Amino acid sequence: MASTIVLKRRIGSIKNTRQITKAMQLVSASKLRRAQDYAQASRDYAELANELLARLGGITEVGRQPLFAKRPVKNRLYVLMTSSSGLAGAYNANVLKQLTTAVQKDRSDKVASHVIAIGNKGAQFVRRVHDIDLQAVYPGFGDQPAANDIRPVLNTILGQYKAGETDEVYVLFTKFLSTMSQTATSERLLPAQPPTASRAASSMSNFEPDIETVIDQITTRLIEAQVWQALLESIASEHAMRMVAMKNATDNAKDLIDDYTLELNTARQAAITQELAEITGGAEALNG
Repeated sequence: MASTIVLKRRIGSIKNTRQITKAMQLVSASKLRRAQDYAQASRDYAELANELLARLGGITEVGRQPLFAKRPVKNRLYVLMTSSSGLAGAYNANVLKQLTTAVQKDRSDKVASHVIAIGNKGAQFVRRVHDIDLQAVYPGFGDQPAANDIRPVLNTILGQYKAGETDEVYVLFTKFLSTMSQTATSERLLPAQPPTASRAASSMSNFEPDIETVIDQITTRLIEAQVWQALLESIASEHAMRMVAMKNATDNAKDLIDDYTLELNTARQAAITQELAEITGGAEALNG
């Protein structure tokens, strides 16, 4: 049994840790409320962007547009969204598992894998993996990113695809479903999504100034909406998973404190009992 001094130090250390985890839980809960509102408010726009992309694919002229062009896949680009800090449960691990599975398939298919990492945790992981080209690292865009923050990422994606340097582009992120449920997701950005049979039949006409310019600009904005939504979903998921992880850590700290307090009381009682026995034994020795 540990001494009372050691047990007191352990209890004090765990109490300090519990204060930290409790504070982090409250901060994450506050940030989650705002991030959740942002993510949910823009979902309708992102869904409409996907629908418009599918409808644009039904126009005959899109076959000449570089963002709709389909090529044999020799290079695949992944936009990886992770956090720049830890203590968020399995948030980073889940999306990195998605990347690992995709890269393994690329290797078997003789496809070169390239990554643009948003968040330092993803960049650290990719640097340790063989045969992955880490093209760029963005440390993160904070809790309230602006649309201009993702513009460099978007320009890189579109530029590489138009130049034929990559043949497919996927975004890997964590989709926010609820406070207790988030799922790692992989969505294709380029080539732009093909139409369904019903949407392909819809007509879109009267383009100004010309159909090529309109389709190029619209497609760029709609892909930007997809990347933007993925970023908002990732931020909300990170705060949710960190809040839950810190709550679990706080609860575990309380259980440890209770266990060590019980052990401390037992040790104190044993010490008191031993002292009483020594006093009683000494008194009997004097009387004898």
